[in-house]
Amino acid sequence: MPDGPPGYSMDHGHAWGSLNDRRMRALELKIPPVGVFLLAGAAMWGVARLLPAADVDLPARLFIVVVLVIASGAIAVAGILAFRRHETTVDPTQPGKATSLVVGGVYRHTRNPMYLSLALLLLAWAAYLANIVTLLVIPAFIAYMHRFQIIPEERALLEKFGDSYTRYAGRVRRWL
Repeated sequence: MPDGPPGYSMDHGHAWGSLNDRRMRALELKIPPVGVFLLAGAAMWGVARLLPAADVDLPARLFIVVVLVIASGAIAVAGILAFRRHETTVDPTQPGKATSLVVGGVYRHTRNPMYLSLALLLLAWAAYLANIVTLLVIPAFIAYMHRFQIIPEERALLEKFGDSYTRYAGRVRRWL
């Protein structure tokens, strides 16, 4: 199972009743993923401006950026079109409104193609900025998305689709 069974991997062994966990849960699904992406991109720009000593010469920089942007766009479009074909919501702040479990197309390879596409765009932005320190923002983006977006989505999908979601999550990784 790529990420373990959903019931195990989603709560990471936390006792959701503790005060700290309740505070953390209150932050779930609050900032839309595009907003988190924009904040991460702004942070990367700020880091690049504050730490010019970390700038690097990146051969074929424009080519790398273009390839990453095209890959990101293709993955995002594939994910959105799959949701549209199944007539289910693409609103990441309302995972409980999903009307069907999408498991085909790009969703055979990643459970979160739209978030993967945002991470690839941040990688393209880091390449464009050509500052090695900006890369540190990408794992922070992924960690935030995992804790405050993906885990609550998985909880809602498990509640809504039960064993079908458990089997799907056992076959397909969250990211790649």
